Amino acid sequence: MKNLHVDSIRKYYDGKLILSDIFLSCRKGEIVGLIGRNGSGKSTLLKIIFGIESAENRFVRVDYKVLKSFRNSKKFINYLPQENFLPSEIKVQTIIKLFLPEKRRIQLLRNVFIEPLLGKKFNVLSGGEKRILEILLLLNSEADFVLLDEPFNGVGPIIKDLIIQIINDEKAHKGFIITDHDYENVMKVTDRIFFLKNACLKEIKDKEELVQHGYLTKTIYNNK
Repeated sequence: MKNLHVDSIRKYYDGKLILSDIFLSCRKGEIVGLIGRNGSGKSTLLKIIFGIESAENRFVRVDYKVLKSFRNSKKFINYLPQENFLPSEIKVQTIIKLFLPEKRRIQLLRNVFIEPLLGKKFNVLSGGEKRILEILLLLNSEADFVLLDEPFNGVGPIIKDLIIQIINDEKAHKGFIITDHDYENVMKVTDRIFFLKNACLKEIKDKEELVQHGYLTKTIYNNK
């Protein structure tokens, strides 16, 4: 079983330490959640793991392969940024052909959600349709691990449920690290969850610990 190993991540931003010797691991077939307040460094951590953000210290490997840069990482890890990343003026069918090797296109081209969108340009899709397409492209790639930054952002409850279903359907084939402010859906879909605060990661077992760490108030916790 392949394993993504992240160790000794240290990052300063404007002279402030935002990530302090971070350790994180994810096995293929596992979904790991990452939550924390705005500005705590969640997105930065994912970008560092993927290799598109610099850090004072970084160690990332998949099994025995050390990934020293984005060039090394992209074969093993895929990353969903918060912002849409696909070309806006290109039709969905063409995007799929450009993004995926031929052997991996067929299933996506026949997907019941994607098939009605094939003739449309990316810029006319709804926010939820764009997010689903982006996620499905990443999940149909050859990478063993996928980093999802705010996959539930800006989409309605039905699309959120569909995203969760898609992730669970692909869980046997990939490992996931997910960060999102929608902590309830993150906790719903993940096997393990970590809270990032004061530059450090701590594994969380239940919502009550989020109250103890000041992420949730008792009122919000009691109403859930």
